Amino acid sequence: MTPLQAATRETFWTIGPIGKVAFYWLAVVAILVFLYGVYARFAAYARGSEDPRDRLTNLPARTVAATKTVLSNENQFDRDLYAGVMHTFVLWGFLTLLVATTILGFDIDVYRPLAGESFWVGDFYLAYQFTVDAFGLLFVVGVGMAMVRRYRDRDGRLWGKHTSLEDDAFVWTLFALGVGGFVVQALGIVGQPARADETVSFIGMAMAAGFRWVGLTPGGAEAIYGVIWWSHSLLAFAFIAWIPYAKPFHMISSFANVVARDENAGARLPNVPADLDHTNAESLDDFTWKELMDGDACTKCGRCTDACPADTVGRNLDPRDVILDLKAYRESVSDDPVAGRRDEMATDGGVASAGGGTVPIVADEGGVIDSESMESCMSCMACMDACPVDIEHLTSFTKMNRQLVDEGAVDSNLQSVFQDVMQKGNTFGESQSARGDWADELDDLEIDDAREHEVEYLWYVGDYPSFDDRNKKVARALARLFDEADVSFGILFDDEKTDGNDIRRIGEEFLYLELAGHHVETFADCEFDSIVCTDPHSYNTIKNEYPEVDFAEFADDPMMPFDREEPWNADGEVDVFHWTQVVEELVEDGRLDLSGDELDYTVTYHDPCHLGRYNDEYEAPRELIRATGADLHEMPRSRDDSFCCGGGGGGLWTEHEETVKPSEERLREAVEDTDAGADIEKFVVACPMCTTMFEDGRKTGDFEDAVEIVDVAELLIEAVETES
Repeated sequence: MTPLQAATRETFWTIGPIGKVAFYWLAVVAILVFLYGVYARFAAYARGSEDPRDRLTNLPARTVAATKTVLSNENQFDRDLYAGVMHTFVLWGFLTLLVATTILGFDIDVYRPLAGESFWVGDFYLAYQFTVDAFGLLFVVGVGMAMVRRYRDRDGRLWGKHTSLEDDAFVWTLFALGVGGFVVQALGIVGQPARADETVSFIGMAMAAGFRWVGLTPGGAEAIYGVIWWSHSLLAFAFIAWIPYAKPFHMISSFANVVARDENAGARLPNVPADLDHTNAESLDDFTWKELMDGDACTKCGRCTDACPADTVGRNLDPRDVILDLKAYRESVSDDPVAGRRDEMATDGGVASAGGGTVPIVADEGGVIDSESMESCMSCMACMDACPVDIEHLTSFTKMNRQLVDEGAVDSNLQSVFQDVMQKGNTFGESQSARGDWADELDDLEIDDAREHEVEYLWYVGDYPSFDDRNKKVARALARLFDEADVSFGILFDDEKTDGNDIRRIGEEFLYLELAGHHVETFADCEFDSIVCTDPHSYNTIKNEYPEVDFAEFADDPMMPFDREEPWNADGEVDVFHWTQVVEELVEDGRLDLSGDELDYTVTYHDPCHLGRYNDEYEAPRELIRATGADLHEMPRSRDDSFCCGGGGGGLWTEHEETVKPSEERLREAVEDTDAGADIEKFVVACPMCTTMFEDGRKTGDFEDAVEIVDVAELLIEAVETES
């Protein structure tokens, strides 16, 4: 047998029988402590309220999808190549070392006693050693990259009120384990001359050469090997036992969070039961098991905070801190020995209960979460889109908004909006009889009443195109586009009310239910093929949320003014479109007779949150812009990385303390950071709320001479009329 065929090594070199017994005893203790901690964590989630979503349906498929997401690190690579490479090195290095340790344990404790020989020899052993060295090196490099990012810039996104010693302990423990394994290997190579030809252990060989260069002899290596081996083993056991009790638990909870994710979270908020049980955020008992797990899944990476437009412009909102404040409070009041870490609260930046008393979850003063933080949220879902572990911020945020509404503790402007909607049916407080007056200036075009005529498209116009002077122009442009394409369409006139999308996200759930009930009953009385919406907010809630309403739940509620029990459009038999999707097909079919060179403007396009991030529609508006001949230049933050105008989540109706308005920041980006720079002539939008916010930002930010705000519909009708 050649030396390579016989290649192997003694696992417990210099470790005596008592040492081996101690090793296995400590291994068992570490694993038991680990298993108890994991059990206690998940038992704590089970004490959360029932989640309205069935998050464990088709669990095998969910697990496979989550495994692909985690192993590919696709979420970590999103907008951050450095973090993606770093996390890939750490994850795959860690998993490879874990599998390698498991293989060795199986060989020693199972295969050898049964077979009387070892498979950990020869070619297998050499391939094993090479793989361990290669992936161990990647692991150490990845951890090193993490340390560089963490400590090079101490005011970056990784640092905040919840940054604590556990973060340092985590990264340094991983580094010590990775380097320590190589040190143990190198000492073994120096002390065991038979391993001199083990060149596949290239890292161990290089370190062994270094040890010899500084004068370490085989005898010296043998003398210190036991100390280093035990130090490495004890650190590994301590790390295993520590995993469920601190930040390392994200390795488990993050995966579980991805398994339990709701693909439509945020765009489709959970329903509220008629009995009001666990609907708001009066206490921790109101949070679901998934919302509790969100806190443990958070890795404090700060991606959500970086993406948050409210935080960017200086509002009092840090999405990461909200999630971690809730987690810290839960741990501070929990009886669970895993979560009960009162002594750590001060250093961890959390909110403890003063004197052991009850702390309100959300309040102006003294709450776990400041009510101003919730009022600052624009419901843009940038935080959720950026989160690599699928934390559903908006679900928890809306729950806290409901609590504020329930207590009457909302901005006075929002109270006025609620009153206008309840009394008038719209957010402007205008008479509903005037809702269709915007069409009066369409001299040669009479719009059908969808309540009286069968139409192809029931057009839900929306509040702003109906009542706001600037957006009435958009409505008229769109009406002319439909007419030019010979589309059969009609509107609801005074039977159209506010859609309820933003009313719901502010926290007025039951007003939203009234609006949804009114509209689906009205739809049922009309004859049409599809619904088309001007506003992405309307499009989102009619498409994603109206079909979710369980009307039967409220059948006996005298406060709900609708007579309906069956769901609406539960099977998706009625198509709901944003107008750009409909008109894009009309252009493709040649029904608007555009040649593609009518206009020569240099433009940029702003992705509305409710059309893009909420509903993944990015191409239709761009295709329409290109169809006019305009030269489209993308802003640095575009598509799913788009920066909110500031109007969502009630932002359209409130004023905030902020360094700069979101709309001003976005316009600055358009004319300064876009490739075309100051040559940008038109800032193109596809949302009435965006139009309103950017027209305001254009004035307050002094951009009136720099750029013009136009809707895609206005650009299109100009092109059509130019062609004609």
